[in-house]
Amino acid sequence: MHPISVSIPSFRSEDSAMEKGYTVFKIEVLMSGRQHTVEKRYSEFHALHKMLKKIIKPPEIPSKHVRNWVPKVLEQRRQGLELYLQTIIMENEILPKIFLDFLNIRHFPSLPKTESCGSFETESEESSKLTHQPALLFLRDPYLLPATNDTFSNVVIEGVIHGIFYPDLQPR
Repeated sequence: MHPISVSIPSFRSEDSAMEKGYTVFKIEVLMSGRQHTVEKRYSEFHALHKMLKKIIKPPEIPSKHVRNWVPKVLEQRRQGLELYLQTIIMENEILPKIFLDFLNIRHFPSLPKTESCGSFETESEESSKLTHQPALLFLRDPYLLPATNDTFSNVVIEGVIHGIFYPDLQPR
């Protein structure tokens, strides 16, 4: 089971002078306790479906052609698209990059869950090494304010420290 859940709670119709009206579906994505919203047209779902067919066997997508644009028909399409996204998540152990991009989810190389940091049962030095690299290096402690003799004080650090420790204090 993936730590990702999706729903399409609503849709809205858009009218444009350049093209005929279309419907935008609001997709709510919840991953690792964080939620964000993505808005997509049906044509974007259809393009995703065509790309996914090249790498996985996706579920059926609701019909591209809708005879009338009454709310009941659009609600059925919304439900169908929601089920489509949820089925892709449920049926695939590893989600394709294309799918993650569609939902605006940053993707990371997947590591086997039990082997990423070694095992408790094995004592070998090789298996207990961490596999990550440092991402940032500070030449001095970034949490300390610059010395008072600095002509250009670090406004960001001052703001963060004042915001955390002195929220009622007005800035200089």
